[in-house]
Amino acid sequence: MALDTILYVSDGATSDSISGALKAHGYEVVTTDSSTQAVAMLFIMRFVAGIVVDHQVGEHTTFDVVRSLRTLCPHVPIVLLCRNQIDHPPPCVDACVNTGQPLEELTSEVERLLTPERFAVHSAQR
Repeated sequence: MALDTILYVSDGATSDSISGALKAHGYEVVTTDSSTQAVAMLFIMRFVAGIVVDHQVGEHTTFDVVRSLRTLCPHVPIVLLCRNQIDHPPPCVDACVNTGQPLEELTSEVERLLTPERFAVHSAQR
């Protein structure tokens, strides 16, 4: 079985621990700390199973990036990592995970979003 690839748009500071946690759960992780590069990578990469975006406190541009990524890959699950709770996440986000939670919370959420049923729907729409 081929590894599912996760595109991780990081803040740079915590990228190693988050990337490591995803890899430990069997995912191939492609990391970038540039939103522009993340969009470009989606054009280059043949397939990503999911996208994890690290939301910077006070940066509204993160939501613009997420909307762009959603437009390019409408059926790929997007998980937003947040330092603070977001009461009303934008509809382009499938899940929000607080960075204060253990990394298992993130990997659990990614696994939940990449269920075989959702993966089958996404594969059929590629």
